[in-house]
Amino acid sequence: MRGTDEEAGNDGERDPVDTRLAGRLAELRAERGWSLDELSRRSGVSRSTLSRSERGEISPTTALLGKLCAVYGRTMSHLLSEVEGEPAQVVRAAGQSVWTDDAAGFVRRSVSPPHAGLRAEVVEARLAAGADVSYERPPVPGMEQHIWVLDGTLVLTVGDRTHELRAGDCVRFRLWGPTRFRCPGPDPVRYAVVVVLP
Repeated sequence: MRGTDEEAGNDGERDPVDTRLAGRLAELRAERGWSLDELSRRSGVSRSTLSRSERGEISPTTALLGKLCAVYGRTMSHLLSEVEGEPAQVVRAAGQSVWTDDAAGFVRRSVSPPHAGLRAEVVEARLAAGADVSYERPPVPGMEQHIWVLDGTLVLTVGDRTHELRAGDCVRFRLWGPTRFRCPGPDPVRYAVVVVLP
């Protein structure tokens, strides 16, 4: 699955997960009885972008999914798992869901997709050199995160604190406000995120 602000390619073929994601985003809004204008007000995303995302005309970016997850009270893994089917107890490397936002230089692999009744999940993330991804708020306030850098350097800002993390470094925190993930380069950074819901 790919996240991009661009239209689908000329061949007209779309990733089936993107198509199901568009439908799920529309369902989540309908379940709450919100208009596109109301969702736009709550998320800070333009009405036209929301409409195009729900119709599957564009694939949502990392930033857009982050805002919608915050409004709907879901982690990104939870949302993506809803459109990818029931996760198995064992997920082989080749079967792990990978989501790419080429424009942001961000790749996200769901190592352990969420499952009903379980609160923790593991995600592997990669940022290209120079990539900079920000989230205005957590999808679930108070959730616990552990960020463990596997390769490269990550500059992580949590609220008003900034940490420069290198391979092997790990930071743990409860997330209440904005976060920013930046790769200063010159090499990409690969890191694991452990999320524990409250």
